[in-house]
Amino acid sequence: MANIRLSSELKGWINQNLARGCAPAELVASMVQQSFEPRVAVALVGAFVDARAAGAPLSGDSVAVELEEPDYIYETPRLARGNAIPVGDRQVTVLSRLEQPTLAVLGNVLSEDECQQLIDLARPRLARSTVVDPVSGVNAVADYRNSEGMFFRLEESPLISRLDRRLSALMGAPVENGEGLQVLRYGPGGHTAPHFDFLLPGNRTNEDSLARSGQRVSTLIVYLNDVAEGGATVFPSVGLSVTPRKGNAVYFEYANSRQQLDGKSLHAGAPVIAGEKWAMTKWVRSRRFVAG
Repeated sequence: MANIRLSSELKGWINQNLARGCAPAELVASMVQQSFEPRVAVALVGAFVDARAAGAPLSGDSVAVELEEPDYIYETPRLARGNAIPVGDRQVTVLSRLEQPTLAVLGNVLSEDECQQLIDLARPRLARSTVVDPVSGVNAVADYRNSEGMFFRLEESPLISRLDRRLSALMGAPVENGEGLQVLRYGPGGHTAPHFDFLLPGNRTNEDSLARSGQRVSTLIVYLNDVAEGGATVFPSVGLSVTPRKGNAVYFEYANSRQQLDGKSLHAGAPVIAGEKWAMTKWVRSRRFVAG
């Protein structure tokens, strides 16, 4: 355990934002942007949430949290090396790479026809997107993710099966380790606040998911249309912005074999300024995915 000292400014900022209805996940993401280690940020905000629920505001100038882990160790990427990656029925091109975090911008992941088919199949099944708060574990609609979304079941149709297998080959994982494909639609102003895709223990929802399926280890975001203006995927820790282009994708990893999690994988969806944005997300687990 470690005692984290709290300035009066930080205590006031957390209390004021919780009092005005900000989601704990928003506060965690903001703190990480200010160089807080993710687990420490979650623990600190969680302590304030628990204190408010108990009707006993935190006293003192420190909070006890688990000791910080060593710096994240970057291992050999799961994504194959080279300028082009064969994935069975096509060649995916590597447009650029980063080493820290492990990240690549990819081309030719989906064809134009596949992008349109996914949009057409997803549109009638869209519902307001929800998020799982890292502190409470509650799955709810959040103002900081104002999109519509849906999930396909793993290999639910010939098209989805073909894509599940292609993306699993690209991401270097068995098909059964992948979660079902998620399709999201963002209208004008639609955006996602900075967040992580890995699951932090500390609430029952995440702990149950981790016990069933292991940690999320990588993400692939595939763009299904060209966005007229805005809508980039932003990685604030490294100053990278990826422009949506139909059929292209951004891939990133954030969990290693030592069970460490990479805070540099913090990412966000910039607001759509004109038009709309359609994207498909694939998450891969460390072992076979079992839905809750």
